[in-house]
Amino acid sequence: MIFSSKATPRWPATLARLVCTRVALWVGIASLGLVASCGGGTSQFDPFIPKRLLVFGDDYSALTQNNRNYSVNAIDVNGNINCIGQPIWVQQLASVYGFSFAECNPNADFQPAGRMLAFAGAKVADVGAQVEAQVAAGGFRDKDLATVLAGANDIIELYESYPSLSQDILLAEARARGQRLARVVNRLVDLGAKVIIADLPDLGLSPYAVSRRTVGQTFDPVDFISRLTVAFNEQLGVNVVLDGRFVGLVQTQLRFQAIARSPGSFGLLNITAGICTVAPPNCTSSTLLPDATVNTYLWSDDRRLAPGGHAQLASLAVDRARRNPF
Repeated sequence: MIFSSKATPRWPATLARLVCTRVALWVGIASLGLVASCGGGTSQFDPFIPKRLLVFGDDYSALTQNNRNYSVNAIDVNGNINCIGQPIWVQQLASVYGFSFAECNPNADFQPAGRMLAFAGAKVADVGAQVEAQVAAGGFRDKDLATVLAGANDIIELYESYPSLSQDILLAEARARGQRLARVVNRLVDLGAKVIIADLPDLGLSPYAVSRRTVGQTFDPVDFISRLTVAFNEQLGVNVVLDGRFVGLVQTQLRFQAIARSPGSFGLLNITAGICTVAPPNCTSSTLLPDATVNTYLWSDDRRLAPGGHAQLASLAVDRARRNPF
């Protein structure tokens, strides 16, 4: 086709949509505004509204059968556990859609739309088994949203294998486990789920890592645990499906590194100590350090998140769930 000097060239609609789609994928679907602009300026993006939330992972996402979490459990005036009083990040995400879990169902929903498959102590290999358990239990449906967060127990296991195994071998294994978790996420996509995947917080910033330092030590455990975390997260990030229509990546590591630089900017006062005096899931609002304010601590114990940490993770996950063009 030859255009006159006065004509305004227009791409065929199909080609224009294709170019917009490719551009959006390259930039990671940074905002809904970008998606809307690819519709010609007048179309609106329809947000994804899930019908179920399936939770896969470890202590960071788990609820017990007796309504407890692995953070700080709220208690009511009678001293009983109030499982929605200090919700963990997946509960906060579920609440956006009005979902509850069988493990925390104060309104007695007949069929809670949240399904808890995460459990404490889980490692990457266990998360793959959690997914297959859901396949065996009925599989996945249209409008399923899944969350995945795991690897902290793997990182601690790898760290504790030093010096029996060299740092190079352990870093290589951390990368391999990040790749394995990416394959689990990709499996969820193949099964039809939309996935919110969170990478690990920098565990070198955890009380666990800091407590491993000793006077006169030439080996720095904080640095090594950070490097294990980064190795895991890098391979998770580059091997997961990089398509915002299916996967939303929550960059927890970057947020926690920002918190370490300026805790007060995030409303946190203590990021180096756990707030609990007893181990989760038995930690409650009545078993905290004297004069400690629950929402201003990042960690509940030496490796698990306090409500202040869960609030940070939840804000990232909710934002990603709302903005991704699922």
